[in-house]
Amino acid sequence: MNTAPSVHRRAFITWLAVYPTITLALLLLGPHMESLPLAVRTLVLTVVVVPVVAYGLIPALMKANAALGRRAAENRSGEAAPLT
Repeated sequence: MNTAPSVHRRAFITWLAVYPTITLALLLLGPHMESLPLAVRTLVLTVVVVPVVAYGLIPALMKANAALGRRAAENRSGEAAPLT
C-alpha cells in the first residue's frame, strides 16, 4: 500500500530539508553578501536553496520516509514489505 504522508509529516520533512540548507547557505554565502541589500541577499539565497531542496533533498527525504514506513509495516505484520 502506497499512501502519501500526512500533511504534518510533509511539513516536518520540508522543514528538515529547508532549515539546514538555509543555515549552510548563510554560513557559506553570508559573508560575501553583507554589502548587498536585503532583497538581493534573499533573492540569491532562494535561487540557491529552492532547487537544492525541491530537486534534491525533498525527494531523498520522501524516499527515506517511505522506506521507514515499509520497515514499520514489516515489523507490525512480521512479513517483508515489497521493495519499490
